[in-house]
Amino acid sequence: MTVTIGVHGSNPSLYLLARLGILERALEPLGETVTWVPVEGTRVGELLGDGTIDFGGTGSTPPIVGQAQGHDLVYVAVSAPRPEHGALLVADEGPVRAPVDLKDGTVVLSIGSWQTHFVAKALNDVGLSYRDDITAVRPEAGRDQAARLRSGEIAGWVAQGPELVAARREPGLRVLHRVGEVITDRSVFFASRAFVEERPDLVSIVVAALRRADEWAAAHLDEAAALHAAELPGTQADWAEALAALPWRLEPVPASFIAEQQEAADIFAANGFIDRPITVADAQADALTPVVAAVLAPADGGAR
Repeated sequence: MTVTIGVHGSNPSLYLLARLGILERALEPLGETVTWVPVEGTRVGELLGDGTIDFGGTGSTPPIVGQAQGHDLVYVAVSAPRPEHGALLVADEGPVRAPVDLKDGTVVLSIGSWQTHFVAKALNDVGLSYRDDITAVRPEAGRDQAARLRSGEIAGWVAQGPELVAARREPGLRVLHRVGEVITDRSVFFASRAFVEERPDLVSIVVAALRRADEWAAAHLDEAAALHAAELPGTQADWAEALAALPWRLEPVPASFIAEQQEAADIFAANGFIDRPITVADAQADALTPVVAAVLAPADGGAR
């Protein structure tokens, strides 16, 4: 069997795994192979649902959207929280002093990514609506978001990774919210239910390979940064700083994460971002939980 995995530059764990040969070596003795499919992160749920890929990884929003579209998905594992992964930036001397001041403003963010969850939750917490009280727009290639903030053209901008590292050097900008102040912002790994139920052995091999890739990254940040900078926007130095802020640790899916996802799904439904309410817990497979827990258990039985 060929395992088909969606990979994109916004998921560092899968991005590195696709380049390190770890999974290929693990599958070879079994006569199995892997195919890496370049994907847009916001479409991973859809691509799992239509059989284009078997396994993928994104932030918190795409699995909710995929489930709302009717795709039969299963949460497999999550990263530890990533509190420094992203931030909502505003003009330092501008009128936005608190999230409530974003009302009637334009916020630049990657719509459909974890950034939608982040902004929608931050607004909901102060009684504002993602749908009705702001205008959410996608970043346009070549536009200087820092300059747009300083000029007052936009009210807020969500930046992440090396982009955020570079933005912190920009004069006249201020962090309104770190992502960790609003959501846990875990990296989420999920699969089609058919793949999980038919080949749980391969799921466990993929998870084990992801763990090894994360361990490699944590010990080789400069090399990991070079791999990212070779193909993606951002300097190697900025990538190194951004990757150093990540936890590089996988966990079985905790009940607290399912509860956080349900809260997000409820906010999305209330704002029309998804067209129907969903029950996030339906995207679980009870038999998978002990399999993943065993793969991710510390080798020495202690804390990781």
